[in-house]
Amino acid sequence: MAFISSGYNPDKPMENRITDIGPRHYEEFFPPVIKNNCGKWLYHEILEPGVLVHVAESGDEVYTVRVGAARLLSVSHIREACEIADKHCDGYLRFTTRNNIEFMVDSKDKVEPLKQDLLSRKQAGGGYRFPVGGTGAGITNIVHTQGWVHCHTPATDASGPVKAAMDVLFDEFTDMKLPAKLRVALACCLNMCGAVHCSDIAILGYHRKPPLVDHEYLDKMCEIPLAIAACPTAAIKPSKMEIGGKKVNTVAVKDERCMFCGNCYTMCPSMPLADTEGDCIVLMVGGKISNRTSMPKFSKIVVPYLPNNPPRWPEVTSTIRRIVDVYSLEARKYERLGEWAERISWESFFEKCELEFTHHIIDDFRDPAYYTWRQSTQFKFT
Repeated sequence: MAFISSGYNPDKPMENRITDIGPRHYEEFFPPVIKNNCGKWLYHEILEPGVLVHVAESGDEVYTVRVGAARLLSVSHIREACEIADKHCDGYLRFTTRNNIEFMVDSKDKVEPLKQDLLSRKQAGGGYRFPVGGTGAGITNIVHTQGWVHCHTPATDASGPVKAAMDVLFDEFTDMKLPAKLRVALACCLNMCGAVHCSDIAILGYHRKPPLVDHEYLDKMCEIPLAIAACPTAAIKPSKMEIGGKKVNTVAVKDERCMFCGNCYTMCPSMPLADTEGDCIVLMVGGKISNRTSMPKFSKIVVPYLPNNPPRWPEVTSTIRRIVDVYSLEARKYERLGEWAERISWESFFEKCELEFTHHIIDDFRDPAYYTWRQSTQFKFT
């Protein structure tokens, strides 16, 4: 009723709109060929790594060149991307959900000049500023969280390990020689702004120690009820303590109930969780969202501890490289990493990837609903 009474017309969303408030309508940013054929596409295919074509019912074609980009971009890099779009694409570009940039042209003749321009732009150290790839049976950009840049609960950095991992996986970004697509994600803590629950390979920052409590200042800086309510496992309770002959209100943490999530620190700066020695990286594998061949899967922990060693995280990157190499050699065509591990058995997966199996990896959670939930959109008889 609110929309009707305000005169909102869903067929003309921009009519009588105050355009400097809120985002503008997405159709304004469509290239003309896409706007003319919206919802009328026949098919698409990948012509080569990083280059796609979409064909419409009208016969119109859109060629897309996909390049890798950082999630956190400098203004100068964005301006350079806009300069390329102005030069080759009539000013149009788009960002994908995995932090790639896609440059779109309406003619095949424009693809090669665009591609050569992109590959000619190098960093001071010699690396590509706009590496072309990230399509098909390969690795596209790693989705990741904030990390040490501007998040207050991370157990590891985000941009650092992602850069280091993508450096060792660069060949898989620029070609399509894997058995199937491989998706990598990073979350810098288990609050998980990233997609580590459903990625083929997931990098997870993990706190291993409960929060420290600054009893002297806690009551001055925090709303104690909020800190208590923020705990998902009820590990925090109100408490009192004598400091300098004076009783102060504070909290007590039941260590065995703490899941190291950092929610309490979000509410209370006097309960810091970050710890140089305690914080680590966990590797998970086998997740996927795709419904193809098998139903969606959650990731499983395969390495419960790897040290935080900036700036290159060698233990993390070498382990990921080893997993990808074995998967690339042994999996069948179209077989995702988790499907391959299940086919050969997880025991064989650990053996082939030279990973140590520990009791920390055993999944003993079995809710009765686990067997009865409809967990997939795949067709099945009822």
